[in-house]
Amino acid sequence: MDDRPRKTPRQQRSRQTVDTLLEAAAQVFSREGITATTNRIAERAGLSIGTLYQYFPNKEAMLHALAERHLLDAGQQLGAVFAQLRADEPPFDESMRAIMVVVADLHRERPALHALLHRVALRLPGELAAMQAFEDHLVAEIEFHLRRCDRGGSDPLLTARTVVHAVDAQVHRVLTRHSVRAEELTALATALIPAESSPDDESDR
Repeated sequence: MDDRPRKTPRQQRSRQTVDTLLEAAAQVFSREGITATTNRIAERAGLSIGTLYQYFPNKEAMLHALAERHLLDAGQQLGAVFAQLRADEPPFDESMRAIMVVVADLHRERPALHALLHRVALRLPGELAAMQAFEDHLVAEIEFHLRRCDRGGSDPLLTARTVVHAVDAQVHRVLTRHSVRAEELTALATALIPAESSPDDESDR
């Protein structure tokens, strides 16, 4: 079964129709989870099931489209904060909080939907490659600030990867029915990071 959208909307009216369908899908999936149906989604959108099938062959294709949009939005928002942090070079704790604020904002609404997307969407080869590249980018940026601020212990790359995947699990597997707060994510992340090296530590080497 092909879970990809049937066609890419090119006209403004078609794009608006797809936006309406995906917003309805997000609402229905948030409430009903994987048991949601295309009939319920079309009803919520105020459109016919035939209109839905013009663009999406099944509900899985809608999940794929929602996941792709979320990944694109996350890349744009985090990319902006990463660029600002490299330009400003604030203290490490401030840098980490700035990143976690964006992560929390991206997942604040509809946590159940994000958990569902994490489990069942982005499974095609190209989608998996895009997700891996996105995660590698997050790891690289956090590693950069760990090294810049002399944090991360003997292996800043491993520390950065641990932080990224711990936060990912917290957002997509733990807080699936609770609002995501930047303070909690920051506390989780910083708890995994070794303290800044002290002068005594340096003299012992």
